[in-house]
Amino acid sequence: MDPLASLRDIDPTPFWLDSPEKPQPAPALVGATACDLLVVGGGYTGLWTALVAKERDPSLDVVLVEADEAGGAASGRNGGFVEASLTHGLHNGLSRWPQEIGLLERLGRENLQAMEDTLVRHGIDCDWERTGSLAVATEPYQVAVLQEEAETVARHGGRADYLDADAVRAEIDSPTFLAGLWNRGDVAMVNPARLAWGLKRACLSLGVRIHEHTPALSLDEQGHLMAVRTPYGRITAHKVALATNAYPSLLRRHRPYTVPVYDYALMTEPLSDEQLAAVGWRNRMGFADMNNQFHYVRLSADNRILWGGYDAVYHFNGRVRPEHDQRHETFATLARHFFTTFPQLEGVRFSHAWGGAIDTSTRFCVFFDTSHRGKVAYAAGYTGLGVGATRFGAEVMLDLLDGARTERTSLELVRRKPLPFPPEPIRSVGIGITKWSMARADLDGGRRNLWLRTLDRFGLGFDS
Repeated sequence: MDPLASLRDIDPTPFWLDSPEKPQPAPALVGATACDLLVVGGGYTGLWTALVAKERDPSLDVVLVEADEAGGAASGRNGGFVEASLTHGLHNGLSRWPQEIGLLERLGRENLQAMEDTLVRHGIDCDWERTGSLAVATEPYQVAVLQEEAETVARHGGRADYLDADAVRAEIDSPTFLAGLWNRGDVAMVNPARLAWGLKRACLSLGVRIHEHTPALSLDEQGHLMAVRTPYGRITAHKVALATNAYPSLLRRHRPYTVPVYDYALMTEPLSDEQLAAVGWRNRMGFADMNNQFHYVRLSADNRILWGGYDAVYHFNGRVRPEHDQRHETFATLARHFFTTFPQLEGVRFSHAWGGAIDTSTRFCVFFDTSHRGKVAYAAGYTGLGVGATRFGAEVMLDLLDGARTERTSLELVRRKPLPFPPEPIRSVGIGITKWSMARADLDGGRRNLWLRTLDRFGLGFDS
């Protein structure tokens, strides 16, 4: 079968958002209002910020505004990997904050557990499965890398089981798998849209005032208050939390610190019992391969396979546009790679194909800042690993707005920002060279050329 035939019936809609459970949008803001805390952005960062703020102080008057609908951007269309890591993996954290890595790992695990506890407390049903995740080697040189990583994880208090070729194929059967590393406890799988919708309901139940289809157009200081203008209204607030992530910040000086990079995914039709048995996958963990241009893969609650990643597409000047959500050449590439990985699933069709923007930073993980004498806080730059870390980001922003010195705000990760991206056209040229170099490294036994080694030296990079 031609792999492209599997794309014949695709719906160009994010699978998770294509659901009868999708809630009705909250009304847009019309007129003027005032509040204690204004949250700008209705993705995970904004929803967690509003929810945690009300849990800390139920008397706080909290307003959240969202330009589209809550969870409609990255939070409703990602792969649904909820990782404990706050640093985009242990390796990245070790390379940047070796003195703090023990604390960062502990805080990450505590954050993941607090997230799970919140879901239970508020009755949020989002197909949460604490399955762990699997890193798989598909090239011989990656086998030794996984063995070394298993030892590193163990030294830092984690549990990751190394699996040889037979053992990894006993878990998920692919002829391309040469070894695996199973992180058993620090990763959960979730339906990302149902998580966002559940957080929205929890916020409303605690008295958060939510206004969707209400873009924030400007941010100004007015005496001891901040003022945000919207198309039909105006909000004054004592404090503001900015959670716009891949979209341009209301603070211009923060814009160079992130670039929006488009990521794409396919979702299969539900697998039959026979098809699922041909792959195995009894333990339902998500997995990703070890390439620079990697794929991330997981099962949905109804046994569909989400197959995403590989391409990371940057558009000149960082443009975020609805038309970028579809990229046929990437979908074709993903389909070919799917059937190379799972030849036993020949004949399976894809039901949905979509994309979305990731807020990428040069250090691959979240950073923070404040402005206007501490009345405004900001978190962004999760680089595709924000489903879990956004709750931590919310806690940090609230600590910063309170002026509190906490274990979180004392972290170097919080106190220092990454290096900014250069302006255009240097930015586009640099990202293009980096993508080409990463692809070459994948074809050359993982060997990094001079360009990539230089980026490594200066703590810069680019991650799909």
